[in-house]
Amino acid sequence: MTDKSKRFPLSLSSLAEKSPRNGTRSEVGRTTSTTSGRVATPQTATLNASQHGKRPATPARVVDAPRKAGTTPVPADRPTPLASEAVRKAMVARVAKQGVKDSKVLAAMEAVQRHLFMEPALASQAYIDASLPIGYHQTISQPYIVARMIEVMRNNSNGGVLNHVLEIGTGCGYQAAVLSLVAKEVYSIERIKGLHELAKSNLRPMRVANIRLHYGDGMLGLPQAAPFDGIILAAAGLEVPQALLEQMTIGGRLVAPVGERHQVLQLIERVSKFEWKSSTLEDCHFVPLRPGTVT
Repeated sequence: MTDKSKRFPLSLSSLAEKSPRNGTRSEVGRTTSTTSGRVATPQTATLNASQHGKRPATPARVVDAPRKAGTTPVPADRPTPLASEAVRKAMVARVAKQGVKDSKVLAAMEAVQRHLFMEPALASQAYIDASLPIGYHQTISQPYIVARMIEVMRNNSNGGVLNHVLEIGTGCGYQAAVLSLVAKEVYSIERIKGLHELAKSNLRPMRVANIRLHYGDGMLGLPQAAPFDGIILAAAGLEVPQALLEQMTIGGRLVAPVGERHQVLQLIERVSKFEWKSSTLEDCHFVPLRPGTVT
């Protein structure tokens, strides 16, 4: 990534040791639809998330001692064995084998240390291809689906350039960190105050300069920062909120899970001021998209 130094004040090495099924139709403006036959691995741990209650969103303690250039700031109470580059390479290899081909997305997935965004007790599972609980009945999405959604969003008519991206559902901050390596500016909204604070705690020691975290109702979007070249939803609604469609640039792409019991990944492209094109991609499983905020 030639622009990696612009994404982080620290170099990319600070995060890594080295660097159709049958068509369906969605009524979003005037739409057309296409599908592909790939089916995502279900996010199996999502179904278990309800078994995990809230956890305190206390900021992680950051090691203040001087450190060598090019090393990753690591919270003092987090384990470090999983920082191995080989572990992340193996995860990325599995994601690539599942069909993700975008080299920039794969490099970003390899750079971000997923275990730093997880409960220490679950850190040993950080690099398996499954979603895992992060508290508040929410999950961190499986690596494949994170990479797949970002790859689809980048496959735009502007050669993959993403100047402004909006993420709905910050969660623990992992996907925002990956997005920060492929987009110029990332805006992320979280409706649960505890998770908003958790994401800030996770991202602060990494010194990510191009992420703007907001606490609020993601279904309303962020009109003050719109329009966005890409919008990505980390929760599934019965339909994509109209407010988000209106905050897309013409030529922009929105990727979201849609549905209740049976969910599909949907791509919506804005082709003109009053026209959107919708495509169904593959099956998926996410937590529900809800309105309002939780303190």
